[in-house]
Amino acid sequence: MTPLTSLPDPDSSPAPDPDSAPRSGPVTTPSTTPVTTPTPAPDLTTAPAARFRDLLAAEWIKVWSLRSTPWTTGLTVLFVIGAAAVATLTDHAARSGPVDFRSFDAYPAAGYWTLMLVASSMGALTAVSEYSSGLIRTTTVAVPARGSVVLAKAAVTAALWTAVGTAASTGSFLVSQAILDGHHAGVPITHPGVLRPLVASALLAPVCALVGLALGVLLRHAAATMVTGVFVLLLLPTLFSETNRWSAGVRHALVAAAWNRLIQNWEPGPGFLGHPATVPGSWAVYALWPLLTIALAVLVVRRRDV
Repeated sequence: MTPLTSLPDPDSSPAPDPDSAPRSGPVTTPSTTPVTTPTPAPDLTTAPAARFRDLLAAEWIKVWSLRSTPWTTGLTVLFVIGAAAVATLTDHAARSGPVDFRSFDAYPAAGYWTLMLVASSMGALTAVSEYSSGLIRTTTVAVPARGSVVLAKAAVTAALWTAVGTAASTGSFLVSQAILDGHHAGVPITHPGVLRPLVASALLAPVCALVGLALGVLLRHAAATMVTGVFVLLLLPTLFSETNRWSAGVRHALVAAAWNRLIQNWEPGPGFLGHPATVPGSWAVYALWPLLTIALAVLVVRRRDV
């Protein structure tokens, strides 16, 4: 009789070792991900600074990107020339008197006061428009040298309005003399007493435009800048006369009075009781007003936050 043997308990059998069990299929090895080192960000402090000619190009593009610029400058020149034509046509004394250059026919106050107003306003808008739109923040971030930005604006403004003033002054002279030639009273551009009024009238536009630009940088508000420009350039000279020395001194230090003296091609007679301005002093007024106002604007914009 065969002895009974106990069957193995399935629960007590050892579990197979997964590491020792045979594996079917290809053997894979753990993949390794390549470690990449981050590229350092470029140091913006070592970027080359904007060159001044780049600032000039940027400001030139800003000026001519406005559709109003060619229309305003063109209509202003036509208005000034038209004012000279009207003044010459209505001056009957110029046709009957001796042949001489009559500067107030070629350069009437109505036309050139309008030129002063438009030039100062457009010069102010060059700066005020950036403050009102917020573009000045982008400009100062791109170019931290704020003084250079103001100087670039001044250079472009001076170039533009020198061209406009030259066109208006030359056109006024040619039109007025063409009208007078019909009465045999015209003079050529080489006539004595013509050059100084011609140059003074041509430079009147850039002088007023630069003053307007400086006021725009200083005040930063369109209404305040326009009112101040009109008052300083046009209204203030009418408040002072040449009868008293102190009043004449204040009047002669203003741009409008300086232009009025420079286009006057005769000297005051011995019976003149006032205190007339001098020609060198009037040229000095032309030079000092834009230089001092732009210098003040550069100084302020460097110290003031945007």
